Amino acid sequence: MGLFFQKQAQNRLKGSDAKASRRIITAWRKEGQVKEQQVNETNRPYMKRRDFIQNAALAGGLFMLSPLSVVGGPAVSSRMFSRFPEVRTPAAKRNFSSKEIEKAIQEFGKKVKDEELAWLFNNCFPNTLDTTVTYAEKNGRPDTYVITGDINAMWLRDSSAQVWPYLPFTRKDKNLKDLIAGVVNRQTTYILKDPYANAFYNDSTQTGHWVKDITAMQPGVHERKWEIDSLCYPIRLGYGYWKTTGDTSPFNSEWQQAIKLILKTFKNQQMKEGKGDYSFQRETATATDTRALQGYGYPVKPVGLIASAFRPSDDATVFSFLVPSNFFAVVSLQQAAEMMSAISKDQATAQELRQLAQEVKEALQKHAVVKHPSHGDIYAFEVDGYGNHLLMDDANVPSLLSLPYLGAVEENDQIYKNTRRFILSLDNPFFFKGTVAEGIGGPHIAVDTIWHMAIIVQALTSKEDAEIKKCIGMLKSTHAGTGFMHEAFHKDNPAEFTRKWFAWANTLFGELLWKTYQEKPHLL
Repeated sequence: MGLFFQKQAQNRLKGSDAKASRRIITAWRKEGQVKEQQVNETNRPYMKRRDFIQNAALAGGLFMLSPLSVVGGPAVSSRMFSRFPEVRTPAAKRNFSSKEIEKAIQEFGKKVKDEELAWLFNNCFPNTLDTTVTYAEKNGRPDTYVITGDINAMWLRDSSAQVWPYLPFTRKDKNLKDLIAGVVNRQTTYILKDPYANAFYNDSTQTGHWVKDITAMQPGVHERKWEIDSLCYPIRLGYGYWKTTGDTSPFNSEWQQAIKLILKTFKNQQMKEGKGDYSFQRETATATDTRALQGYGYPVKPVGLIASAFRPSDDATVFSFLVPSNFFAVVSLQQAAEMMSAISKDQATAQELRQLAQEVKEALQKHAVVKHPSHGDIYAFEVDGYGNHLLMDDANVPSLLSLPYLGAVEENDQIYKNTRRFILSLDNPFFFKGTVAEGIGGPHIAVDTIWHMAIIVQALTSKEDAEIKKCIGMLKSTHAGTGFMHEAFHKDNPAEFTRKWFAWANTLFGELLWKTYQEKPHLL
């Protein structure tokens, strides 16, 4: 293990709900086997990994399995996994199985010539369903709890993003449709419980390590970091579900109350009447895990933007007007307005949502655009309304890079194109070039680490064949023999990485491969 990662591990927060550690892994492939070296790494609590860790087979003794056993259905092809070990959870131990997802895996495996990509798609695309979802019915309605992977808690952001790529498959799979409806229903209850919290437990009475945070913590809340995107993602998922299935059953009176609470929260965090209702402090040696000035952060000038205390990485903002999240809010407010009008017939609330969306949109154009000496007009990452700004991008979504993916800007928007050139260059302090890959990282881990998620989003937002192929190539060559995507890896050594069970990154990679297969199969 390199000194870099050892030092990083020592500096991370030492708290957990179950085991006060999780792993930074040094993994390498040698004669068909992958080994691992463990060190303590406690940025987030290490939680129960169930059978996934065993089936990830990162501790020697990997073995071959027939395609029939791996996919739980007809053999994809006789050559699909001829050179690669079984790392996907066996069918009998999966949390959920979708016949349509299995069909997609079989089709991809049959028609994509690259054997390793077929293996990766088989492992990554169903990872959320295989390992992280718990489905039930509560009061006669679908109810789904979704963990992130190695953390036994449900993030509003992650859970939405984890199931998003499955939406197109719900048209022919009622069970999958019900599963996603259950995610929408569960998220509604969480938002009503606390709109400022980002992550929750399945047990509404459970308390965890962060119960000592200096904020309005309550049982059932895993973490209470206020992030704009935590309220945007459930709207995006609900809107996508409605448009895909036509089903309006999740959008009952409680959902309507949640939308009204989101509107109220966003308005409160415009800071037009003082500091707002939210504050947060944590006793920690990690500066990005807490807020300055009694938990309210540095002052902002109320200009119509919405303040976000934390980024989607769960790191504290420097200037609270987080630009990518405000762009996301505009889209989400417009989607919520359409739903409140068409489904709930609440024209008054719909109009309030549209008005706020327009206000934020205009404020972004006025305050979020900065002239860069090399790239021209670009979008800042954070601003404060006083004229101060932070120029960078972060790997987590929403990011500046991801804006077209979220429907927030057009791909040919000139300011976005300028911004894209900036953030994919060394002018971005968190863009790293190494011997094995190049891409965006962020302060959540450390310098010189690249996130798989950022490379995936770069490909998802590109129309250039060469760029997409290059990104897929980097992803294929940096899984360190594990068969899965990770959180971050060192730019010169993909075997030094964090989070071997990170379902969002896995499913997002599957989304990219499926999209590429449908639109540009020649790149695979």
